[in-house]
Amino acid sequence: MTRLDDKIAAGDIIVIDGGMGTELERRGVPMHAQTWAGAALVEYPDAVVDVHADFIRAGAEVIITNTFGASPHMLSAMGHGECAEAIIRGSVDLAKRARDQVGRDVAIAGSISTMAAGGDLTDPGNCHSDDEIADSLGRMARALADGGCDVIALEMMRDTVRSPVAMLCAKETGLPVWLGLACTREKDSGDLVAFDFPENRFADTVAAMVPLEPDLVSVMHSDVDVTDDAIDALAPHWNGPLGVYPEAGYFEMPHWHFVDVIAPDALVERARAWAGKGVTLFGGCCGLGPAHIAALDGARESLEASRRRDRREGHVPRSGSGALVC
Repeated sequence: MTRLDDKIAAGDIIVIDGGMGTELERRGVPMHAQTWAGAALVEYPDAVVDVHADFIRAGAEVIITNTFGASPHMLSAMGHGECAEAIIRGSVDLAKRARDQVGRDVAIAGSISTMAAGGDLTDPGNCHSDDEIADSLGRMARALADGGCDVIALEMMRDTVRSPVAMLCAKETGLPVWLGLACTREKDSGDLVAFDFPENRFADTVAAMVPLEPDLVSVMHSDVDVTDDAIDALAPHWNGPLGVYPEAGYFEMPHWHFVDVIAPDALVERARAWAGKGVTLFGGCCGLGPAHIAALDGARESLEASRRRDRREGHVPRSGSGALVC
């Protein structure tokens, strides 16, 4: 087992990084119409290294590759399909460069999403066949593993068709797989639904993904005000390691709008409550930057206290992996 595996198994507090794409945009890196921040791997690699490094300095123990928008089918849309695997492997190299630059031994998670070029997975004209997606995500998972990442992070898993394909591709690498579920509220009913897929209940995504035995499950790319209910909805189905890395603001391809971004100290207050519900892994997604990660890192002691209180109150420890509660 690696040191990260040991910490997860022990139920220790783990702090990961924040939103790479939004931090690049905040620093003036142009966003691409098809791949959003993924283009920075080719056009602004030094900026990617700088963001990774700043998250490490802020206290992140795990940094996530800038590949959320860089699957082979997305890179093909910007004319880089033939060298997609090399670009994806290179994303891990950029993370390693940042790690070496700062001099801290952090783990690297390889990000995989099911996003379509242009961002709209619901547009039939913008989608590939199931076989094409399976081929693309399989190539991506292998490239991330070959590049030397420690974990595969499935991010913004929402639907019940493509997301299970991503899970199967990730598990074929033999690496630990972290499942990131994204949800929101349906406008009229207020029910939890999959992010951008209001026809899919959040419970449906959970039912499709949790039985595939991820090693850790996170509620991510979900508004902080939705996250509490998402944790509660997930609890009856999962008693393994649990993470949270929320978003703040909203997206209009290819730009992020930094609206109503939660303050770092307010995020810590929310995190203490989440720790009391069994969450042990904390970070940020879109809109949350190094200041938020530094605040979480500085709050480890209070997060641990909330976590210990959770255990004293008789809640099942969230450790091990693949823990499906029937």
